[in-house]
Amino acid sequence: MKNHFFITLFCSILLSSCLQKKIELQEGDLLFQDLDSSPLCDAIELVTPGYKDANFSHIGLVVLDNDTLKILEAIPPKVVLTDMKSFFSRSYDTEGKSKIIAGRLKDEFQYTIKNAIIYAKSKVGIEYDEAFIMNNNLYYCSELIFEAFEKDSIFKLKPMTFLHPETNDTLIVWKNYYSKLGLTIPQNEPGINPGTMSLSNKIEIIYSYGIPDGMKN
Repeated sequence: MKNHFFITLFCSILLSSCLQKKIELQEGDLLFQDLDSSPLCDAIELVTPGYKDANFSHIGLVVLDNDTLKILEAIPPKVVLTDMKSFFSRSYDTEGKSKIIAGRLKDEFQYTIKNAIIYAKSKVGIEYDEAFIMNNNLYYCSELIFEAFEKDSIFKLKPMTFLHPETNDTLIVWKNYYSKLGLTIPQNEPGINPGTMSLSNKIEIIYSYGIPDGMKN
């Protein structure tokens, strides 16, 4: 029993050490980001906790563009290629580190990356999906990544929720948001979010640049 405890402790320390060892990003890596940009980001994070209960409101895909690694992302007002410095400078933890973690597809799913990147790059310039509705020829961040890998079923859609997890009432921020859009809140419609994607059993979290809000050790 004592030996088992020390083996478990050693494995936990080793895993923690591996996550903190500086890694080199490569094409196909996924960056999960805790943004502090708006009440909408806070609302997304509230109802969709991710890896180790971390708050994620955005996701981007690492791609090569003229031999330079950039982030392909759907962010208002459209799908764009963003340089690393800009992406990493959006939000910081209390130690001044970017609130981002990196995920990588497991070896058996690496073959999906090539076609996913071709698909995602073909969407550059398309308008951002402010309504968060699937299949409307617009894209929000996680929808773009989902569709890029959809052929190989890397991620799964789930019913969307806009309800407060404690009161089960629709969050005021969403009521106001959809009222301005003139749309009905798509409660329970199929969708996807960065938090859910960070929990996929087909990816591994390989590095934490900083500490996203809510993230546990």
